[in-house]
Amino acid sequence: MRTSDHPKNPRAVHLAPTLLRMTLAALLLVGPLAAVTIHAKADGLAPKQGAGFVLFVSLQRQSMS
Repeated sequence: MRTSDHPKNPRAVHLAPTLLRMTLAALLLVGPLAAVTIHAKADGLAPKQGAGFVLFVSLQRQSMS
């Protein structure tokens, strides 16, 4: 085998697949959250009204005291 057939940096050979796997894992974890955020309504996923709003306000007041 000639010396030119060997990679100059053996770590570089393993770095590319590792970075590709990390990128794919990040996309799988963050992708759905990003999609929901992009397609959410301007007033949020669940508009605060009725009992949900009362619960939200009471929890906010409790956390401030």
